[in-house]
Amino acid sequence: MQSIYILVQYMSQSLIEYLRGSWRTVGLTRDQFITVVPPQMRLGQNWYRGTADAVRQNLNLIRDYDADIVAIFGADHVYRMDIGQMLQNHYETGADISVATIPVPLKSASAFGVVEVDAKGKISAFVEKPEKPKAMPGDPHKALASMGNYLFNRDVLEAIMTDEAYQDPNLDFGKSILPEIHKRFKVYAYDFSTNVLPGIKSYEEPSYWRDVGTIGAFYDANMDILGARPKLNLNNRRWFVHSGRYDGPPAKVLSGTVTNTIIGDGCFVRNATIKNSILGRGVHVHDNAVIEDSIIMDFTKVRADARLKRVIVDRFNEIQAKDVIGGNPDKDAQRFTVDPSGIVVIPRGKTRARR
Repeated sequence: MQSIYILVQYMSQSLIEYLRGSWRTVGLTRDQFITVVPPQMRLGQNWYRGTADAVRQNLNLIRDYDADIVAIFGADHVYRMDIGQMLQNHYETGADISVATIPVPLKSASAFGVVEVDAKGKISAFVEKPEKPKAMPGDPHKALASMGNYLFNRDVLEAIMTDEAYQDPNLDFGKSILPEIHKRFKVYAYDFSTNVLPGIKSYEEPSYWRDVGTIGAFYDANMDILGARPKLNLNNRRWFVHSGRYDGPPAKVLSGTVTNTIIGDGCFVRNATIKNSILGRGVHVHDNAVIEDSIIMDFTKVRADARLKRVIVDRFNEIQAKDVIGGNPDKDAQRFTVDPSGIVVIPRGKTRARR
């Protein structure tokens, strides 16, 4: 069954609204659903203080639906995965816990949490950002980095969560628990590069996966879907990346120049120049505006003669006529946030009627 709980915490309202308004959150049976779970404070007066604490505070939900396998996946990654193949590997190895991993070049593996495995994939060590990463079996040039996605046998997860040794609420699965627990349980690595999906093009980056926990990484991942040969091709008719429902008009371009750009439903473009950019739903771009290398989120208006370059604009904004944003970090920093990568970030504007 597909029983999906989304454990939210900081500034989660946009995510909650997106799920409420865009996704069908119930299935054909009572065990098929997507449910947002705010901090429950079942074990005290604190919010979630670590990934393990978030799960521990919600063990009752796992018990309510009598789960056999519990999948715990992070929400700040971009990838496509047939989880059924990971689950099959979990059963075939007889694992108590499976950890999704991805091969990364040995020279850059020190930026990740690296797992060491034997020839059968059984994990013998977890090392967080090692100075000298150990190569994976069969490839001396790569190491296995943890993706932060796990499968637990339900009884094993409960045993860990109720163990006196793991009651510190600040504990994290990847950094604190799994580096020790592999000594007690059968913990296996699942190599994400073996996950086979239909319709993948030869030019796509094999086993595409990005952690988008920073502004720079988020921006780069968005740029990865652009171009004639994108690293991650969304136009795969055999394995869709499903978007949410949108009850609105189609996009409309009256005139202008639009190059290497993804335009969402309900957008309106008139006599503007847009290059290497992504426009969300309901974005309006007016006469002689120029948008380059930017991400413009839903229901934003870009007025006439405005200029945007390497800018991320959150929802419901209005960029004033002749405004220039991007290209002058000192000036931009007086009004907005400028990421160390040089990207200008404009926070969410005031919600208004979606027209």
